[in-house]
Amino acid sequence: MTKPARSPAELRNMFGANLRHLASAYPSISELSRQLGINRTQFNRYLSGESFPRPDVLARICAFFNVDARVLLEPVAQLNGNHELFNTPVLRDFLGDSVRNVTTEMFPDGFYRFSRRSFVNEELMLTGLVLVFRKDSNTYIRGYEPKEAMRQQGLPFDLKNREFRGFVMHQEDGVAAFVSRRNSMTCSFNYLSRVPSYENNFWVGYATRTVRESVTSTRIARMVYEHIGTGTAAALKCARDTGFCGVEDLLPFHRRLLQLDQPFQ
Repeated sequence: MTKPARSPAELRNMFGANLRHLASAYPSISELSRQLGINRTQFNRYLSGESFPRPDVLARICAFFNVDARVLLEPVAQLNGNHELFNTPVLRDFLGDSVRNVTTEMFPDGFYRFSRRSFVNEELMLTGLVLVFRKDSNTYIRGYEPKEAMRQQGLPFDLKNREFRGFVMHQEDGVAAFVSRRNSMTCSFNYLSRVPSYENNFWVGYATRTVRESVTSTRIARMVYEHIGTGTAAALKCARDTGFCGVEDLLPFHRRLLQLDQPFQ
């Protein structure tokens, strides 16, 4: 069913309400008006719904707040932009570009094999497999916790509860990933920096997890990522070898990069 046409007054009121919502993140309307290059009195008329900007001024406002012409028709809080959280005025200058500027040269799409020391048993190592992919200019990461790791923590180890997902953002000398299990049960922060190698397909860094301090487990460990490509055959082969293992069972280059005989600095 076609939606009824909006009257000019309805469009002005919707735009004014959305503009008030967007401007609420700024401490000073005067300063915001200066940044937009709009007369303060005229800007107040937009805020109150008394007036509507010319097309060129509307385009300037939309570009500044990174919204589109739907601000005329829908409450801005309900709009689902591709980068809504990080591109709000509160975070745009701090995180906005970092989640869009992860190039494939910096961190390629595809499957990655990773290794690190186990958080729940320091005598064991953990190997796993994740998929990195892009959608709507964002870079995502997805994988599954090993069954035994979930079992040792007394957690359900069905496929749904084992899954984790997150996003990747650009850092000055590498990439960082914020990863969470379903419903934010637990989260982890990963940092990775590329390692010069023959095939240029290794990253080394560390992983931290969001749990309380404990004398029986750790919350941070060095980690190695190895890009194994986009083919499912290689991924399935690696998947069969994921889980807990001894130090001696790690791939030699993984073991070397993890520097297991050196304390984490």
